[in-house]
Amino acid sequence: MKINGNAIRPGNVIEHKGGLWKAVRIQHTQPGKGGAYLQVELRNIRDGSKLNERFRSSETVERVRLEQKDYQYLYADGELLTFMDTDTYEQVDINASLMGDETIYLQDGMMVQVEFYEEEALGVILPEHVTLEVTETEPTVKGQTAASSYKPATLSNGMRCMVPPFIETGENIIVATEAGEYVKRAD
Repeated sequence: MKINGNAIRPGNVIEHKGGLWKAVRIQHTQPGKGGAYLQVELRNIRDGSKLNERFRSSETVERVRLEQKDYQYLYADGELLTFMDTDTYEQVDINASLMGDETIYLQDGMMVQVEFYEEEALGVILPEHVTLEVTETEPTVKGQTAASSYKPATLSNGMRCMVPPFIETGENIIVATEAGEYVKRAD
């Protein structure tokens, strides 16, 4: 589907310079002289390389629609991550480099969405939130207020995150996968 260059949004996948690129970050720029343009940071879906490109509203780009299917994460074997379709039991391997730093959130049995383009698996969409255990954090100091005072914590996946002072070691918390930030205490 053709769209104007200024209609690109973060997360859109476009066909550009013979490859598939995902828009990571966009910035509208209107210089004092000349026409406005959209500065777009693109990441190649297949090899992970990055590219900064300018698109004017007069340009058109081909937006690609990816098919999304629910899969269950099974295991990692070196650089390959294996996922299974729970309906057909068909397994698909995806290179870990396509996910980047997000692989830290994968847990055995986790349900994710795998993105396909013409039967080729290109990426993984994680759930919005994951539940992780706090393995290490400082003890609460009496008199410390809960308002805007956070302390560092190490989570069960090795990630570090800031948590409120009432969170103790051994508790489960919910973390936003997009920002890597504490959301709330798990029930």
